[in-house]
Amino acid sequence: MSDSLTIVSLVPSLTELLFDLDLDDQIRGRTRFCIHPEQKVSKVPIVGGTKNPNLEKILEIAPDLIIASREENRKEDIEILEESCDILLTDIGSVEDALLVMYEIGKCTDREEKAALLIEKIRDEMEQIPDEPVQRVAYFIWRDPWMTIGHDTYIHSVLNLWNLENVYGMDSRYPKTSLNELSEKNPDWILLSSEPYPFKEKHQKEIEKVYPGARVLLVDGEWFSWYGSRMLPSFRKLNAFRKAIS
Repeated sequence: MSDSLTIVSLVPSLTELLFDLDLDDQIRGRTRFCIHPEQKVSKVPIVGGTKNPNLEKILEIAPDLIIASREENRKEDIEILEESCDILLTDIGSVEDALLVMYEIGKCTDREEKAALLIEKIRDEMEQIPDEPVQRVAYFIWRDPWMTIGHDTYIHSVLNLWNLENVYGMDSRYPKTSLNELSEKNPDWILLSSEPYPFKEKHQKEIEKVYPGARVLLVDGEWFSWYGSRMLPSFRKLNAFRKAIS
């Protein structure tokens, strides 16, 4: 496809990738959760959220391509949009899935070389993953109810690469749990993500009160859950993080 291709992205991680592939002028719409790169993305019209996109506005833009996610976007919205627009529907459950999607986006936007170079840099960073002993972790994404991540998620795949064993790895998707069940799992570390739930220091103390002696850390959720071009800086930070907690 040519440089006249117009795009609406409903996937925050992949909106950032589009900018890093030098597609700035072709991005005609994004969600309110598409926040990177801040200065550039602020110039792109918002077409709602990931779960509640403004379908009328998107159809009015009439993009040549919509980038969507099976996990982040609703099936019924995708079905309506695909009647009028071409959709690249991504389904990312692992680091390898994410790298493949990066290549696919590069291919369909005439940015194969740029995408391949970025993927190569990410793989180079993966070669630097420190060889540290296994640490058992619980990674929380929500409170009330407490929710964590199962084996078929991108976050689990990231944890696994850095030799962080997910104590909820026998479950699928995003299981609900409790602090009592957590204590039975006996993780080495409890990681409280900054997103989607904005965990704070008070939540660390809440867990420590129920689970004395627990090692609880607040972590940047983008390191573990944002794929696309953010994988490169995130993986660099994860390499340092992994050494620090060993």
